[in-house]
Amino acid sequence: MICPKQAVLNLLNSMTINVTRLAATLLVVAASAFSAAAERSKYLDASQPVETRVEDLLSRLTLEEKVSILHADSKFTTAAIPRLGIPRRWLSDGPHGVREDVGPDTWAVAGHTDDFATAMPAGICLAATWNPDLGYSEGETIGQEARQRGKDIMLGPGVNILRTPLCGRNFEYLGEDPFLAGVMASGYIRGAQSQDIASCVKHFALNNQEFERDSINVELDERALREIYLPAFKAAVQAGGVWTVMGAYNRFRGGHCCHNDYLLNTILKGEWGFNGLVMSDWAGVHDTREAALNGLDLEMGTEKKYGDFFLAKPYRDGLQGGEFPMAGLDEKVRRNLRVMFATHVLDADRKPGSLNAAAHQAVARRVAEEGIVLLKNENHTLPLNAAKIKTIAVIGENATRLQAHGGQSSEIKAFYEITPLAGILNRVDRQVVVTYAMGYDGPAASARSTRPQTAGAPFPAAELADRAVVAAKTADVVIYIGGLNHDLGQDCESRDRKDMKLPYGQDELLQKIVAANPKTIVVLEGTMVEMDAWLDKVPAVLQAWYPGMEGGNALARVLFGDVNPSGKLPATFPKKLSDSPAHTFGASGYPGVNGTVTYSEGLLIGYRWFDTKNIEPQFPFGFGLSYTTFEYSNLRLTPTETGVTAEFEIRNTGKVAGAEVAQLYIQPEHPSVVRPLKELKAFKKVFLKPGETQKLSLSLGQNAFAFYSPEQKSWVAERDAYKICLGSSSRDLWLESEFKLDQTSVVK
Repeated sequence: MICPKQAVLNLLNSMTINVTRLAATLLVVAASAFSAAAERSKYLDASQPVETRVEDLLSRLTLEEKVSILHADSKFTTAAIPRLGIPRRWLSDGPHGVREDVGPDTWAVAGHTDDFATAMPAGICLAATWNPDLGYSEGETIGQEARQRGKDIMLGPGVNILRTPLCGRNFEYLGEDPFLAGVMASGYIRGAQSQDIASCVKHFALNNQEFERDSINVELDERALREIYLPAFKAAVQAGGVWTVMGAYNRFRGGHCCHNDYLLNTILKGEWGFNGLVMSDWAGVHDTREAALNGLDLEMGTEKKYGDFFLAKPYRDGLQGGEFPMAGLDEKVRRNLRVMFATHVLDADRKPGSLNAAAHQAVARRVAEEGIVLLKNENHTLPLNAAKIKTIAVIGENATRLQAHGGQSSEIKAFYEITPLAGILNRVDRQVVVTYAMGYDGPAASARSTRPQTAGAPFPAAELADRAVVAAKTADVVIYIGGLNHDLGQDCESRDRKDMKLPYGQDELLQKIVAANPKTIVVLEGTMVEMDAWLDKVPAVLQAWYPGMEGGNALARVLFGDVNPSGKLPATFPKKLSDSPAHTFGASGYPGVNGTVTYSEGLLIGYRWFDTKNIEPQFPFGFGLSYTTFEYSNLRLTPTETGVTAEFEIRNTGKVAGAEVAQLYIQPEHPSVVRPLKELKAFKKVFLKPGETQKLSLSLGQNAFAFYSPEQKSWVAERDAYKICLGSSSRDLWLESEFKLDQTSVVK
């Protein structure tokens, strides 16, 4: 006989078993139902065309869900839609690597321990490689790390043209020439997007200064817009296949760029056929109606509650009230979904990525090695021979300063960073005695420096300089590591530089050091500076930009000849600021008057200005020396159906292997409109052993000869004779021949 207590227990056990079985049955039924639904849901079928998946998912979204896709729900995310299996979408800065995590609702760092990343050299260093294959490798690396970090859209590259040397973000961008910037950006984008993430080219358009960037209005003529400031973006779209475009903070012809109908609807989406999404820069949206109608697809960073963003509740209310068309909403959502499917966000076989791999570090080092530019090398001062040197004095705060975690939105929490001093010590090992003197102390530098911290007040500037002079006097060779840094007012987002001079009294310090030891090699980090105070007194100068986490090793390999420098300047270095075109027309040309800056120089930016106006630069666009020498010969032009092909030979006439960048410029002889003296239209980097000769071929289509006609609203290749010039920089042209276009034609 079973006691009442046992009977109750048996009943409960029976009920538990039945409930468990029921739950399991329900799970099986639910799974079967989801599986059946998945079979019917084309958007979940990776074998379906992207557009089929887009339209299927679009048809399943509610109004609220559609609107939620168009705006942020944290600093760097948009909301998930669990009902349909749409995950939260993660965006991240930036162009040089995956940024340290912040937020979710603040710019304060998150304090994670898994958000270190490979710190690539700055964008201007990548541009100085003139190597699109390296652009692909850098993008590929960043794409892999973005996937490992769970990111879907990476905010880069930046392709704004270097108009003034003072722009605080010049270090992020790809120089002064739209063709070079477009080619390098396209390689980067293709590499990044090969890893199932979307690149975001920025800042569209005319964000060429940080001063009053949130409100400054840019006025310029249509030819300058089309021929100088838009081509790199066009290349990113049409050659790079970029999936997202970020609007700029500034205004253009009165309208905010993040919702500028002419830029976004007419040009980007209409003329260029861009079918990805346009996002705002953070807090770059100012009006719901303009955001709704003028081409914006994703709103980020507005300083309001997320539900009150311009494309959130205000837009939804306008849709429900008939103020805005539902077709416009669907088009915005369609563009967002297209990017999701193109990058396999909903697919099981999405690439997983990797982080801080040895291969990534090798790419960072190679970009730095190829981007470092040898500006001066009298009497073969470089490369150094460690076997013939007993003592080296390394002088300069940048020798120990960590640069990767600076610059604001482009900053990287590097897994490690090899400083110039560390790189030199690694290279010479114990062969050479190396001493270090700081020489100068930039404000707040100690917080980002690897040098030992001492108690008490910092050394006075005079004492730092005196110590540097003593170190210089007792060394066989001085390697001075100076230049700029990422402090506000130098190479940093949100503020421009005040002038082109070296900060912290470096001009005076360098003169003292050179007087103490004439064998002083100058290495400059950062962007361009005036050099007249000391350039003629030093035998060698290297431009190292911001060379990333492997920068110290790369620099040492160049200094000691393990790597032959092959970098070429992606921007003209003027002798003085007043030589630069933006600074020739008074305050209206820069920084602007009454909230408007006018680009009175028109087409004549960078070398186009210096060549056309016959102004001697400090160093010309495309310039860069080597430890070997090259000879150009045998130029032959062959007409094609669409243009011309230039064939020629380059020979390494020196004793060491090296790389040369052959640059092709065209020069119209009798233009009917104002045109620059010459313009870059093709280039090729070639690696040659001593004595080796290679035949190169560069092809030009009709578009290479065209200018934009505002009257015809199209590109026109004009009947004329054109000089085809080849050489090693914009001012060092070794071969020349003539090509004639027999008729004028409109070029698409």
